Amino acid sequence: MAQTTDMPRNETGIDTALGILKQQFGERFQTGEAIREQHGHTTTWIRNQAPDAVVFARSTDDVAAVVKVCAAHKVPVIAFGTGTSLEGHVNAPAGGVSIDVTQMDAVVEVNAGDLDCRVQPGVTREALNTHLRDQGLFFPIDPGANASLGGMTATRASGTNAVRYGTMKDNVLAVEAVMADGTVIRTGARARKSSAGYDLTRLMVGSEGTLGVITEITLKLQGIPEAISSARCSFPSVEAACETVQSVIQYGLPVARIELLDAMVVRAVNGYAKLSLPETPMLLLEFHGSDAGVVEQTETFAALADENGGTDYQATTTMEERNKLWQARHDAYWAMLALRPGCKAVATDVCVPISRLAEAVGRANAKAAELDLIAPIVGHAGDGNFHASLLLDMDDADEVARAESFISWLNELAISMEGTCTGEHGIGQGKRPYLVKELGAAVDVMGAIKQALDPNNIMNPGKILPEAVA
Repeated sequence: MAQTTDMPRNETGIDTALGILKQQFGERFQTGEAIREQHGHTTTWIRNQAPDAVVFARSTDDVAAVVKVCAAHKVPVIAFGTGTSLEGHVNAPAGGVSIDVTQMDAVVEVNAGDLDCRVQPGVTREALNTHLRDQGLFFPIDPGANASLGGMTATRASGTNAVRYGTMKDNVLAVEAVMADGTVIRTGARARKSSAGYDLTRLMVGSEGTLGVITEITLKLQGIPEAISSARCSFPSVEAACETVQSVIQYGLPVARIELLDAMVVRAVNGYAKLSLPETPMLLLEFHGSDAGVVEQTETFAALADENGGTDYQATTTMEERNKLWQARHDAYWAMLALRPGCKAVATDVCVPISRLAEAVGRANAKAAELDLIAPIVGHAGDGNFHASLLLDMDDADEVARAESFISWLNELAISMEGTCTGEHGIGQGKRPYLVKELGAAVDVMGAIKQALDPNNIMNPGKILPEAVA
């Protein structure tokens, strides 16, 4: 488990930049301790490293103005959306200025005929879908948390709908970004395809603020399906559930979501959401399409599940029941915390080829048991992505050491299976030690890009790249 380290600070540059920014932004420039700590916030175990100041931006021009001042004085810049990251993305290990984009929350335009829209980075996923609902449209990427679309773009987020609709990299047409010298660029237009030079959109998606600050995003949209059905099915083991997922994918069933909850998570969800689900491993599913198509999909899944011992299969098209089911899934993190009051949850995030999912989950369960760790598992099983969430007493040094051993083992297991140490959470600070193990010499290419675009390393330093490369 990678612990945070403090990087060298440019005290003179920071003091000078803060003085200038205070004059420029007035009350939108804040240095209060509580606000600064909020902007070093992370929802897991990583130590808070607060910035020296926070600027609340309202426009691309505001962001560019902050970056220009910071560039002139070699001061770090960290973009902040809603702070839902799990890998320390918003920490400031070298101090600097956090640019809060929550006030950049406008849906700039919706092009219903072209199924796309343009939004500022502070727009949240839920706010966008509320805005789109009356037009019969929705944005499908759902990481669970009500994250900002800027943060989702920067971390290449995905979530429950990725099986059918892909991840952020598949749904971002273009971005506007402020680069390390304050220059504003646009990486593309609204066309659905282009051969115009390097794919800078894909470069920025997943860059975690290390190359520039995203100030606008052009997104693909989807029509709200004619029919939606949610379902649940219980299984005798996690492996049986995973084998069913593999069958579903190989069969080509166009399922929108297929989520895995192990028995411990189901028990936690029952307690937290006051449900009475069978406390065995479970798959939660959602089917999108026409009325007839959805019926056919649910029936086909039922047959595939039955072959792997699936029981208590229930499907519903009622919005209230569907919402209750998926809210329970989204609340799983908080439900798991309630299993061990006072604990910290350390969420792992590996992804393996579908054909290796059952093996990977089974070995993760066995390893956690061997190390005497509480590690309930949830996952976006339809794309081979799962999370073993370690419930830890952070004051127990031995337990933390065992957790470190488990996390390292799991990341290396996924890599050995031609998978990844991070399916959707990004690298941030927490996954830096594993990047070279996963990508080898490609990391040097990333370092060359970083050096070319940000030679003074002011854009979210201490993230993604190992120290030797950065």
